[in-house]
Amino acid sequence: MAKVQTVRIDRLLSSMGYGSRSEIAQMAKSGGIRLDGAKLLNVAERIPVTTDLPDRMEIRGEALDPLAGMVVLLNKPLGLTCSHKDDGALVYDILPGRWKLRKPAISTIGRLDKNTSGLLLLTDDGALLHRVISPKRDVKKTYRVTLARPLDGSEGEQFASGLLMLNGESKPLAPADLQVISETDARLTITEGRYHQVRRMFAATGNHVEALHRERLGDLSLPAAMAPGQWTLLREDEIALVFQ
Repeated sequence: MAKVQTVRIDRLLSSMGYGSRSEIAQMAKSGGIRLDGAKLLNVAERIPVTTDLPDRMEIRGEALDPLAGMVVLLNKPLGLTCSHKDDGALVYDILPGRWKLRKPAISTIGRLDKNTSGLLLLTDDGALLHRVISPKRDVKKTYRVTLARPLDGSEGEQFASGLLMLNGESKPLAPADLQVISETDARLTITEGRYHQVRRMFAATGNHVEALHRERLGDLSLPAAMAPGQWTLLREDEIALVFQ
C-alpha cells in the first residue's frame, strides 16, 4: 500500500494561494480553518493529503480549493490572452484570484489567441500538460471556422494531403480533416498546434478566417450549456477523453 503523504497545514494552504504562513496562522487563530467540523489552531500540524480533503476542510466557511493536479475546462471568451505576463485581460482573471498564487502555477494547456474562443484547458499538472501538447500524442483539436469568402471546394483535399506548406515553414502539415457546413462555414480537425495554424491554413488557400471557435479536444467537447467565461473542474474520466 502506498504511503499517504503528509504536509504542514500552513505550507499546504500557502501553496494553494490562501496567504503567507503568518497570515494562515492568524486565520487559524481567528477560527477560520476547520477540519471535519473542528477548528484547527495549530497550523504547524501535519495532516494526510488525501483526495477527500477538500470535502473535509473549510477555509473561512468555504470548502477547500481543489488540491494540486486539478484540470479546469474553460469556455474562453474573445478578447482574453493565454498568458501570465501580457498586459490587458487574461484568461486567469476569470478564475478565483488566489489561484494566481498557487504553486505549482496554473497554466493553459496550449493557447488560443485573443481572437479565438472556445474550449481551453488549464492545469497545475505539468506532466499532463506535456502529454496533451506532445506531438507524439496526435491529440485532435476541432474548430468551427467562419470564413470571409466562400470555399472553392479544393480545401478538403489540400488539408488531407499532408503536403500543405505554411508560409515561412519548411515542413508540410500533418493531414487534417475538413467538414464543410456551408459556403463560408466549416469544421476543421487538426493534430498539430503550430502558431496560428488554422488561420494560416486557410490563408494558404486564399481565404481569411473571420471567426474561430474550438469545440473539441480529443473526444472532450465543450458543453453546449456552458456560456463564454464559464468554467468547471474535470473528473479523471473526463480528462481521459482528451486522449481518445
